[in-house]
This record gives sequence, C-alpha cells and structure tokens, in this order.
Amino acid sequence: MSADETALRLIAGALTDASGLALEHEPVPAEQVVAGSPTTAYLALDESGAGEIGVWEMSVGAMRDVEVDEVFVVLAGAATVEFEHVPSTGRPGDPIVLAPGAVVRLEAGMKTIWTVREPLRKVFIER
Repeated sequence: MSADETALRLIAGALTDASGLALEHEPVPAEQVVAGSPTTAYLALDESGAGEIGVWEMSVGAMRDVEVDEVFVVLAGAATVEFEHVPSTGRPGDPIVLAPGAVVRLEAGMKTIWTVREPLRKVFIER
C-alpha cells in the first residue's frame, strides 16, 4: 500500500461535525505564551501528500507562533491575530480580527501573535 492509502482520510459523502468534536487541550509552551495561560488542541481529519485538513482550538489568552502555509475558516470564538513578520514583504502586517465565518490564508514563516478573547475553533487546510 502507498502512504496515501494508509493515511488518515475523511470518508467521502460522510458528515463530520467539526464544531462538536471533542479535543484534548495542552498548555502552550512557556516560550510562546504572551498573556494568560492559553491551551491549544488539535485533531487531524485528513492527511495526504497534498496536505492536511484538521480542527484547531485555542483557549483565552495570547501566544506567539510561526505559521505554516494554510487556509482556515473560523467556526467559533473571537480573536485578533497580529503579524510581526510577513516573509513575502519582509515587514509586519496589519492585524486582523477573527469571528465565526472568517476565512484567512497564512503564509509559511509568518510570525504571529494570537490574542483569543473567546475560545477559538477553526478548520484548516494545510498545504
């Protein structure tokens, strides 16, 4: 069998309730914490050579991160993402405010600060 044949896959034609999935939270590493005691959780839904689809969640608080190339849709919560460094421009970017329904593309290597005011859950597609 190929790696794609053994990879985690969503079932074609089946429903996955990304809003209701149970996720196990872990503390954010101390070196990434900006404020509060944020935790994150993650669940892969589909993996292949083309990328990954999953659900990610963050509790209230603030953390630094370095992004991968992904597109995501916010399902629940409220947050602001500040862009400390955008590789394609070599400088900071304007902050964005996230709410349910927001669709965002992140570029690999972006340095961000996520400030979550209400627990944030998103579905992402990583390439």
